[in-house]
Amino acid sequence: MVSAQIIMFLDPLSRCLDAESARRVLALKVSASVQERVDTLAERANEGLLTDDERAEYEAFINAEDFVAILKLKARRQLADGLE
Repeated sequence: MVSAQIIMFLDPLSRCLDAESARRVLALKVSASVQERVDTLAERANEGLLTDDERAEYEAFINAEDFVAILKLKARRQLADGLE
């Protein structure tokens, strides 16, 4: 779960986005190969089979996903607030 402090920490970054940048952030998608790797790690995590290196990799993916999700939320709000 992402804390309110982390969300506030990212406020200055999101204010750097112009309308075009905000739309590009919203369009971000992971590649099929990256998604496949995340799915594999998730499956291994659910089965309790992750190695220490895989656990670190999986946690890094989760943290990156949280970061991008927050940034997308902030970009969406900026566009809705009339940045367009």
